[in-house]
Amino acid sequence: MSARDQILHATLRLIGDQGIGAVTNRAVARAAGVSLGSLTYHFPSQEDLLREALQTFVENEIARITTHMKTLAGTTPADAPTEVEKAVLALTHGPEQIANLELHIHAARAPALRETSTRSVEAYDRLATAVLTALGIPDPERHAPAMVAMLYGLAVRRLATGDTTATGTADAFRLLLQGALPRT
Repeated sequence: MSARDQILHATLRLIGDQGIGAVTNRAVARAAGVSLGSLTYHFPSQEDLLREALQTFVENEIARITTHMKTLAGTTPADAPTEVEKAVLALTHGPEQIANLELHIHAARAPALRETSTRSVEAYDRLATAVLTALGIPDPERHAPAMVAMLYGLAVRRLATGDTTATGTADAFRLLLQGALPRT
């Protein structure tokens, strides 16, 4: 793993374990096992570090989700909720997931991070649109933000309760799909 990747990983773990306030240059360098010079070489400001940590986390999660969602090809809307629940179980849990959510909340107060947060949410929306399109759901762009919001909410619930089973994800997704299906 490169020094840059070590720094980003350490940043996410620090945020997830102790909050954004724990992200100091010394703490990140120590946790990453790099010198302060290496840290500031890769990330001249804390805004750069936080922005890149969020972007890297989201890109990695989307790559994992995309790989898992390929199983949805040819899946019927009736079977999709179970596959989505399996995908959620394969997501990162623990400090990195907490850091992801905390960074999005922090973006509401930090304009320098807001653009990255917005791009991240838009990437999740595009992925949700692709899933809904693959399932033949009409007007997938309209329904994708609701799917993403539901999954974010369920992530907060899992983290707050310590649930590692994704309990209720399939049922919630099924309910959302039923509302998106055309009435006959």
